[in-house]
Amino acid sequence: MVLPTPLFRHATPQDAERCYQIEISAYEGDEAATLEKIRTRIAQYSQGFLILEQASQVVGFINSGCAHDVVMSDEAFKELIGHDPAAPNVVIMSVVVSPEHQGKGFSTLLMHEFVEQMRSLGKKTIHLMCKEQHVGLYTRLGYQYVQPSPSEHGGMAWHEMVMAV
Repeated sequence: MVLPTPLFRHATPQDAERCYQIEISAYEGDEAATLEKIRTRIAQYSQGFLILEQASQVVGFINSGCAHDVVMSDEAFKELIGHDPAAPNVVIMSVVVSPEHQGKGFSTLLMHEFVEQMRSLGKKTIHLMCKEQHVGLYTRLGYQYVQPSPSEHGGMAWHEMVMAV
């Protein structure tokens, strides 16, 4: 069976509920963004909220904000407080693929497309935090390990990574 070509597009307000369902199905407990945070991210920076569709269904997304000075442990930034779309540094808040579509290479496709879009917007760096088991994946995608994060978001241990674009 051949799968249809994935479609990339920016999120619209109508995507919030589906994105929230994917977010809570893939992240544990308090690490998942609330529906309101997802709505805020779509409303305030749709250029940084990339959706991947497969067969007309949203199967994954990346969302982000931009900052002049990146402080990865800044919890207020997750609500885009301090976000400036003109800032050169991108901070990814979620990279998520619905569980039934994981293991198909969609997160890698999403990340490659996201990086290209941020590059075309003239961004200089992309920052993210991930769990230890994902450090290798992001390293293979071109990110450099920075440090264990002081963030205790969701009561978990995080690792900071960065990519120059």
